[in-house]
Formats: sequence, structure tokens, C-alpha cells
Amino acid sequence: MNILGIETSCDETAAAVVVDGERELSNVVASQFDVHARYGGVVPELASRQHLDAITPVVREALERAGMQYTDLDAIAVTYGPGLVGCLLVGLTYAKGLALALGKPFIGINHLEGHIHAVVMEQRRAGSPAELPAIAMVVSGGHTHLFLIEETAEQGYDYSLLGKTRDDAAGEAFDKVAKLLGYPYPGGPLLDLLAPFGNPKGVALPGTRMKGNQLDMSFSGLKTAVLRHVQASDMAEEIAERRDALKGRGRIGVEEARQATPQATLDLIASFQYRVIEELLLRAAVAADETGARSLILCGGVAANSGLRARFQSLPVPVYTSALALSTDNAAMIAAAAYPRLLRGESSPLDLRAQPNLKLAQ
Repeated sequence: MNILGIETSCDETAAAVVVDGERELSNVVASQFDVHARYGGVVPELASRQHLDAITPVVREALERAGMQYTDLDAIAVTYGPGLVGCLLVGLTYAKGLALALGKPFIGINHLEGHIHAVVMEQRRAGSPAELPAIAMVVSGGHTHLFLIEETAEQGYDYSLLGKTRDDAAGEAFDKVAKLLGYPYPGGPLLDLLAPFGNPKGVALPGTRMKGNQLDMSFSGLKTAVLRHVQASDMAEEIAERRDALKGRGRIGVEEARQATPQATLDLIASFQYRVIEELLLRAAVAADETGARSLILCGGVAANSGLRARFQSLPVPVYTSALALSTDNAAMIAAAAYPRLLRGESSPLDLRAQPNLKLAQ
């Protein structure tokens, strides 16, 4: 089954052709980095306009790389939420029109399920699928969720929400702290590159105790603790100098960033990253123990963080992640998530609406 996946939930226009839910024939991603970098974050209106310009060329390139014509496709899959509504509408409308014109099944996919299936796809391809029930930790710039995954009698997947962030997502906290410290957008990956040069116990940052569901998470307090440390340490001049030195440089390499970062700030970065990872690791460990999960799936854009990947290997269950290219937003994961639905003969109605706050499970 040749499935075309389309992903436009935020600032990446992506299309991919995946065979039988596991073999990528193409996976094309058009980045909007240069458009949003000057603003220090994603501007929704600009993002949706960029999708309008890029969607047709990206889909055509995905088909060309796959060596296929439109008529070779068996289904069209697309993200319909969660995400930025204007961005979602571009991909959703395009996918509907294409499916209608070709007379092919149209399948709407939850973006969070797509991230999980990025790992499922790679494990199936390797012949070692993640054992169920499994815990899925979805960590990205917009989401931090903890799910239990169980297999249904219909060869599908059943998701139960175990915990989630009550405020900032982990990736959002990384980017905001990076911006606070004077690093250019996107700052989260840059902090990961700098963290190994600092002392993760150099700055005492508080953990989080949640009222109610102990598997829920919060990162706003940690972000505020970094701000208070910056203020108490009188770092304003240092940050202003770094911001000016790195402004307009495009993507910053680790050596360039390190040269602009004193050791005390490297220690702060390492301590911040350590605390975020420990908060995630603690919830994952408790969830695995309480549910009797046989494996853990770590996915989402922040799953590309090297420190996070390394620490999660200490869990007492097998931990599965995807290749770095499949951790961030892409369309192969959307096509992979559609495959089991297509096998069951499922499709979505053409009046399916974009749902910016779509949930995977309650």
C-alpha cells in the first residue's frame, strides 16, 4: 500500500511516500527557519502563507523521489490536529482535494499519534517491534504527554493519557530559556549542544511536585527559576553582548556558541537541561512501573536531545526512539500512522475539520 503523507501542523511543510507503513520511498521537508528566525519564534500567519507556497512543490518532489505518479497512490493521509489552525487548513484542504480528484481514501491523522508511529515504523522495519503494552513519552515544542499504548483485537492501538504538562511543553521551555540567555531561534537544540560543557549540578534548580495526578508535569516554574538566577547573578550585560554577537548569524554552530558563553552560563544550561530530563525520566519510570509496561517509546522533536536519549536508557524497560530525522515534524510518520487504519478499511469524511486542540486520549 503506497500512502502519501502530508504534514503542515506548524512551520514545516512535509510530504512523504511510505509503503506498507514501514518503507520510506521519500520524505521531503521544507523548512521555514529563515522566515521565523528574525522574529525569535513561529509567526502563525507567516507560517500558513509559507505552506501555501510550498505544499504543491513539496508533494511533487515527494512523488518524484519515490518514482511514482499520483495514480500509484493507494491513500492520502494528513495531519488534522493538533497544531496551528491556519497551517493545518493548508495541508488538510490540499489532501482532501487530491483524494477527491484521485478517488482515493482520505485519512486524517492526529499529529501526536504520528510521532509515536515514527518509532513504530522504524521498529517494524528492523523486525523488532516495541512490545505492548508500552509507555509513549511524546516530547516536543508544543506537547509533553505520557500515554499508555495497548493493542486492540482489531490490530489497532488504544491510547490512554497518563499525564501531561499543565503549562509549558518541555521544548517550549528549552526555547524560552535559550531566548532568555541571548541565543537565537531555535535555541533548544543549541542548549543541548552546550550542556555537555557545563556542570549539571552547578546550579540548584527545583523539581516539581504536582497536586493531583503525580504523572502530570510543569516547566513554567523551572523557567522562572532560571530567570531568577539570571537576575540574581546580574547577567543582563553578558546576555546583551551575546545576543548582539550572534544576531543575524543564521544557524549557530556549537563552537561559535561556546565562545560566546562563560563557564558559569554553561553550568546554568547544563543544570537546566538536567532538571528537565529528570522530570521527564521520573514520570516515565513511575508510569512504566505502575502499568507493567514492557517497553517505552520516546518520540517528538525533543526526543532528538542527546542528553534525554542517553538518560532514558537507564530505565528498566527497553527504550525505543527514531532516527533524528524522524523525531522532528515530518510526513513519513503521518503515512505510517495511516497504514493500520487503511488495513482495517477506515477512512475519514471529506468534511473533516482542522482541530487545533485535538486530543489523542482523555
